[in-house]
Amino acid sequence: MAQTAQLRSFDIVETEAQRVFTLQRSAYLRHPYPSLEERLANLAKLERILLDNVEAIADAINRDFGHRSAEESKMLEIFGCVDGIRYTRKKLRKWMKPQRRHVAPTFFTGRNRVIPQPKGLVGIVSPWNYPLFLTVSPLTSVLAAGNRAMIKMASNSQNLCRLLHEKFSAQFNEDTVAILPGVPAKEFSTLPFDHIIFTGSADAGRTVMRSAAENLTPVTLELGGKSPTVICPDYDVDKAAADILYGKLVNAGQTCLAPDYLYIPADKRDAFVAAAKRIVAQRYPDTNERAYTSVIDEKSYRRLRATLDDAQRKGAQIVPLVPNAGPNDLLRKLPPHLVLDPTEDMIILQEEIFGPLLPVKTYNNLDEVIAYVNSKDRPLGFYFFTNDKATEDKLLYNTISGGVTINNCILHVAQHDMPFGGIGASGMGQYHGYEGFLEFSKLRPVFTNPTFSLLHFAYPPYTKRHSRMFGWMLKLSR
Repeated sequence: MAQTAQLRSFDIVETEAQRVFTLQRSAYLRHPYPSLEERLANLAKLERILLDNVEAIADAINRDFGHRSAEESKMLEIFGCVDGIRYTRKKLRKWMKPQRRHVAPTFFTGRNRVIPQPKGLVGIVSPWNYPLFLTVSPLTSVLAAGNRAMIKMASNSQNLCRLLHEKFSAQFNEDTVAILPGVPAKEFSTLPFDHIIFTGSADAGRTVMRSAAENLTPVTLELGGKSPTVICPDYDVDKAAADILYGKLVNAGQTCLAPDYLYIPADKRDAFVAAAKRIVAQRYPDTNERAYTSVIDEKSYRRLRATLDDAQRKGAQIVPLVPNAGPNDLLRKLPPHLVLDPTEDMIILQEEIFGPLLPVKTYNNLDEVIAYVNSKDRPLGFYFFTNDKATEDKLLYNTISGGVTINNCILHVAQHDMPFGGIGASGMGQYHGYEGFLEFSKLRPVFTNPTFSLLHFAYPPYTKRHSRMFGWMLKLSR
């Protein structure tokens, strides 16, 4: 009855998104629990689409960005997706098995189990910065859990969106998976999905959550934020710089998990600056080449230039990391810079940077760092570099974040057997691996009443016998 009401709630003139939703809802009602074999077949199709179109995918992403390194697209997106699919296929049989659970002592002859069942229809809203990975990775979990999926990709990813729409349409019936080019965000997020996963900005996430609330649709939100990075006194500065600058500058800093600001001991700052200049100049000798990614659009490019100008105007020391490299307005290329001595009134410490600018703050005591991190919104990632176990524990257990990578940056997102997700302002919910399977499943508890039951002794009318029974039940539950 409720499902019928949902289907009838659309406008008389049905949009494309509503048409596909109705189609998928009807298919779900006919077949709500796909078998292991069906799910594995869907995951195999997904993997085949990626492997058969490696060059076309990298080229489409490059055209959407203006310049995007094919190597980054292949290693960070295509491989990451394929590796996740393969891991899921290996584990899926085990994940799908009903789980035996302990029975309460007073029902000792009964039987408990939990069955992971598909939620139904899942809406996936993916961003432009890693448009393939942040579409296919949640889709892997959605299909593994036996759901159907509708996908809205970012307006800045339309070359890739059209390509994937074509390739997916050739492999999947649209009642199972549908990519919808050009669908408006408001139209998509107001559909009465059984779950929505959104990756993007916090402001857009709030809008999605408000829309989902109208339908009581559960949400998974991946929102990013200002991920802190700390080099501890015991750690080699050159080694840390090599890893931090890779995590910061891959995709020209347009990564939700990128190190957003760096804390370093005051007496090691100059050594870090020297290392950064040497490392970045070697890796990106010409930022106008395709190996260095363009800023996604004119609005973002102007925002980043304004952020850098604001920091300089308010007294920060700006350190360019590539000699003789200046901004390229035509290609939207902004060379990497360090921003030393940033202050709290600067935009660069107030907003997520999402670009190749790294503010560097100094400290004399780790307690200062912990207090600062805890005074801000809870970040999606937290990175620190130390070989000292006591220092590791101090930073780990006195802060909170979506995830942590120790002695590197971002790499926790590539671990398939760990959940990925934010907390507070950086998001809610989690996916990847088993946790992704659970996120898009309903763990349905099933109790089978025993053939021999003493429950009838609890039926009214109530007498002194029930008081004695209460005492007996308390003893039994010890």
